[in-house]
Amino acid sequence: MNNGTILIIEDDEPQLRSLKGFLENLGFDVIATTSSVDGIRIASEQVIDLVITDYKMPVKDGMAVLREIKNINSEITVIIITAFGDIETAVQAMKENAFDFITKPIMLDDLEITINKALERKRLISENKELREKLYDKYRFEGIIYQSPEMEEILNIAGRSANSKASILIFGESGTGKELIAKAIHYASPRRDQPFVVVNCAALNENLLESELFGHEKGAFTGADRQRKGRFEQANGGTIFLDEVGDIPLATQVKLLRVIQERKFERVGGNQTIEVDVRVISATNRDLDKMVNDGIFRLDLYYRLNVISIKIPPLRERRTDILPLVNHFIKKFSSENNKEIEGISKEAMDILLKYDYPGNVRELENIIQRSVVLSRNKILTTGDLPIYMKSIKSEGDLNIEKGRISLDNAVEELERKLISDALRQSDGNQTKAAKYLGISERNLRYKLKKYNMK
Repeated sequence: MNNGTILIIEDDEPQLRSLKGFLENLGFDVIATTSSVDGIRIASEQVIDLVITDYKMPVKDGMAVLREIKNINSEITVIIITAFGDIETAVQAMKENAFDFITKPIMLDDLEITINKALERKRLISENKELREKLYDKYRFEGIIYQSPEMEEILNIAGRSANSKASILIFGESGTGKELIAKAIHYASPRRDQPFVVVNCAALNENLLESELFGHEKGAFTGADRQRKGRFEQANGGTIFLDEVGDIPLATQVKLLRVIQERKFERVGGNQTIEVDVRVISATNRDLDKMVNDGIFRLDLYYRLNVISIKIPPLRERRTDILPLVNHFIKKFSSENNKEIEGISKEAMDILLKYDYPGNVRELENIIQRSVVLSRNKILTTGDLPIYMKSIKSEGDLNIEKGRISLDNAVEELERKLISDALRQSDGNQTKAAKYLGISERNLRYKLKKYNMK
């Protein structure tokens, strides 16, 4: 079985043979060379999924190999191994898009885990690229700006489920972008040329909601002076998006269940059965499991809606998305308001990175829109942020009294805090915490041991 093609560049022949045999036993096609120059040539001539290169080599070292291979094809994943590891070199390698920096002696089990993670991430990126290209003309994921692996996985699920007819339930706090994900799924599906109809279930009372969903006949109730088609009829052939589906009353839930199961219903006040072909995507910020246990949401409807589940984490749990979102919103609102805002100061960005965003991406968007509109400068500063954010200290505001704390101690204090925050956000998952911090798991484990942190 071919799990992918790996190129090994290692000038130590015994190490090269050992790695080659190990990876071939795992099912990979392996190309091995002791020459960095030959390795670069091979990468330019053949389809390579992943490169494992030594750091200390004659002619060209591992950093040179990394740069040249990324110039050949930026999507090739590169892992650097070395017997002479130091933090500064590792950081530089990661900045230049190495997937990981591994020190010798190599633990083969750890290497296997790293390779599988690298190839899985490469696959996700490739699939999402295809999905983006597919959506480009009709719907360009506008507003879905991300960098975090969590959003990478969410968009991958969205892309893979788009071609199916399965119902999808999207969970997430208000402002996380549930409707954007629903639109992306619709426009990636075979229904893309048919209607995408949105219903805000929380905005209507029981009687109005039933009429909104299923329509009504003339004279069905006071004020019904003409026949009206409901949203399910309007969405026939396409997709209906039921936003805040947890707010649907029990009586209406029964009728909704029938539509999903049988694809038929009657308008309010009518007896003619209407058949529809509609894909249902729903969303909620409520705990439907608890609502089912409390008897206020039907279990059978929950199962029908939740064939495929997508959970969007709040922005405070994927802080790596804040910077690209800020840059996107600055560009967007500068253009809309005919302003020349070129960026944001480090101090203001530090505050934005520390804030918890109870309103999620929508709140961040409003913050940047306000700041762009009111700013008198070409760079957004802390003075442009809302007053309630100015009490948050930036990284430059560390209280270091002269003679009381050394630079090393200050760095250690900051590292401890950042690691603690990352572990808390990832529920103790070291893999996720390392990704939040932008370092390898090996480096994280080293720091946990160094600072005696559990």
